[in-house]
Amino acid sequence: MSRSRTLFYAILLFGFQASAVLANSGSRCDTLVVSGNPEYPPLLWPMSESPDQLTGAVPRFLQEVVEPLGIQVDVRNIGSWARVQRLAELGETDLVAGAFITSERIGYMDYVLPPMTHLDTNVWVRKSQVFEYRHWPDLRGKKGSTLINNSFGQRFDRYAADQLDILGVRSIRQSYLMAEIGRVDYVLYELLQGQVKLRKYGLADTFVALEPPISREGLFFAFPKRSKCNTERLREAFADNLFRLKEQGRLQELIDIYADQYLEAQ
Repeated sequence: MSRSRTLFYAILLFGFQASAVLANSGSRCDTLVVSGNPEYPPLLWPMSESPDQLTGAVPRFLQEVVEPLGIQVDVRNIGSWARVQRLAELGETDLVAGAFITSERIGYMDYVLPPMTHLDTNVWVRKSQVFEYRHWPDLRGKKGSTLINNSFGQRFDRYAADQLDILGVRSIRQSYLMAEIGRVDYVLYELLQGQVKLRKYGLADTFVALEPPISREGLFFAFPKRSKCNTERLREAFADNLFRLKEQGRLQELIDIYADQYLEAQ
């Protein structure tokens, strides 16, 4: 583990110890109002029959994490990933189902250790327009696109803000379509989600993910600090169940199942 990442996790653990419990200790949390990135299949995506709800491997995994605690989950589609983060900051949701760690988010969310999984993020390009890519500086002078407010790790985010030209859009499909017609040179997106989405769009033969990944980051559950459900006791019980299921490889099993479901859905 790099020195910067070790320091980052140390800051995170200190935040757990130092933050006051904002919830009323006498109130009971029977239902978690949950949301996450709605453009994240097979982990999260809107239900076709109920677009205001999210389905996928993560909602199912979450249900298994909290079921022994006697808590229900209401996994809502509340809009774009940027809006999900804003409402979490305001305390209008109880749990964010899938977020990378950034210093800004640590200010308004308590992350649950361990991460549910780790995800690679890659540079996606048209197969007809492949360019040499070895490390971040190879993206300088090119125009990229990704989702608004997407994070790909603290170090890359800082580098991109200073050195790269990346357009943020509301839909990753928009990013891929812009790349297809040459308006941008590349798309930044997670490898797993990109593979599934491109198959869904019928563009799997059009794009390729360059190696190596620009980053590999842990994906976490996180409780907004202003949530009434955010108590140390709940976080600890949640983390115990999360660790047990992760050790069993349960999330990967669900990813395989829900990837097929996403591709089969109309």
